[in-house]
Amino acid sequence: MNKNAKMAILAVVTSTVLATSVQAGNFKKTDDAIEYRQSAFSLLAYNFGDMGAMLKGKKPFDAEVFAMRADNVAALSKLPLEGFTPGSDKGDTEALPKVWTEKADFDAKMLQLQKDSAALAIAAKADDKKALKQAFMATAKNCKGCHDSYKKD
Repeated sequence: MNKNAKMAILAVVTSTVLATSVQAGNFKKTDDAIEYRQSAFSLLAYNFGDMGAMLKGKKPFDAEVFAMRADNVAALSKLPLEGFTPGSDKGDTEALPKVWTEKADFDAKMLQLQKDSAALAIAAKADDKKALKQAFMATAKNCKGCHDSYKKD
């Protein structure tokens, strides 16, 4: 792994630790936390879906747009964890209660999403379609694993 990749991953991990440590007091109502995380996930899904459509040939591959979407996903992947505050398991949410009962595992999966997304953003800037697809699939696998474990169908 090159120095720039290591620095990018370190930046993601550091910002995540800082964001996680202050997340508890950011929302006055649990509904605000739920809306925040759902909005972040919606934006993630849009950007990720656009990249997937390009890789599947459902729309023309545009390296510049793909790299922009990958950067968006890397940035957006840092947001949802903040919205999983205590008590936000009640309300209009598709999050399963085990998000809070298995918090360490859930947090680890969210941190892995951030790492995978950072690697995807780096891969999107290189001229290696095979590496790009591998980075995309690693990120997709992480998303699916979290959905399978922690989201209502």
